[in-house]
Amino acid sequence: METLSPNIFVYNMNQTVAFYKTLGFQLTMSVPDTGTDFVWVMMTNGKITFMFQTFESLGEELPEISRQNGASQLLYINLKNIKAFFELIKNKVTVLKGLDVTFYGATEFSILDNNNYVLTFAEHGS
Repeated sequence: METLSPNIFVYNMNQTVAFYKTLGFQLTMSVPDTGTDFVWVMMTNGKITFMFQTFESLGEELPEISRQNGASQLLYINLKNIKAFFELIKNKVTVLKGLDVTFYGATEFSILDNNNYVLTFAEHGS
């Protein structure tokens, strides 16, 4: 195994792309290749890659996938310079838990994305 790239299902692709651009992600691939009516996109920031796909494009395939925003999961993202990143985005996103040092020594904060997914950002040894 080499990488993990979650494919996250969303209702509003344009809002999702805009939200993740706020976090510093860049649009690297899309279907279709041009325009704004995307049904699938790949966005990256450093070594982190997320794929987003519309619920509509899923059709009736994989009925096991929930058709609701949000999930029973937390996406945990390691990064450097967490304090500067927090200051950059804190007024542009919904902060669920501010900067805090955990019992295991990581500095973390958690936000809610525009699709009700929880993202926790962490810096270890900071």
